[in-house]
Amino acid sequence: MACELWSQELDTYLDGELPEKEDQALRDHLRTCPACAADALDRMQMKRSIKNAGQRFRPDPAFRARIQRAAAVPARERRSWQWPMVFAFSAAMLALAAVLSTSYWQNRNREHQLVSELVDLHVATLASSNPVDVVSTDRHTVKPWFEGKLPFTFDLPELQGTPFTLIGGRTSYLNQSVGAELIFRIRQHNISVFIFQERALGNACADRTASDLNFHLDSWSQNGLCYFAVGDVNPDDLNKLAALLKP
Repeated sequence: MACELWSQELDTYLDGELPEKEDQALRDHLRTCPACAADALDRMQMKRSIKNAGQRFRPDPAFRARIQRAAAVPARERRSWQWPMVFAFSAAMLALAAVLSTSYWQNRNREHQLVSELVDLHVATLASSNPVDVVSTDRHTVKPWFEGKLPFTFDLPELQGTPFTLIGGRTSYLNQSVGAELIFRIRQHNISVFIFQERALGNACADRTASDLNFHLDSWSQNGLCYFAVGDVNPDDLNKLAALLKP
């Protein structure tokens, strides 16, 4: 019965529109109910697919503005001898806009796909009955566990005196590349920090902030590694954790 009640609130939760108390109660339920967590993941992926389909052929904002300015010119100012030139210019601009718009949306789609994959990994981890392979709040236990499992090493910060707690870690994969996934907790929220080799992800490594439904992402690169912090926390919390992980 409880699952049926929470199921009715999943879409509102994923849109970030639940009141704070109900939002927290649903998060707690998702951590203990694999069925509802899987339902939430399915709904999130469906919402993302619909959103991507709606954005696939959107006109470039700059092109839209040029058309609006052209339409605002009074008719008396247009001369018949100008129309061939206008048509030629418009055709050239349309072709250029099509090329730029295609490139722009391809880049946007790749970036959105990356964010979506990382959010999916984060949600799948939280929905798992064994979210971490090494359970420890001691960075000196977690870091050595990855030795031999990753082709790189990384440092973990000292968290004493901060609002963050290290829960543990596990290996993860992105673009067929192995990396580390570290789970941190702040208050009742969990944050996944993914670490991959920069050369394995190429252009995917960039300093960025992004959002996907009810989740936020902060990413950066340093010392040949890509870092991605993902969680359903406010962006300020992600920034604070990122600052601790940066040298």
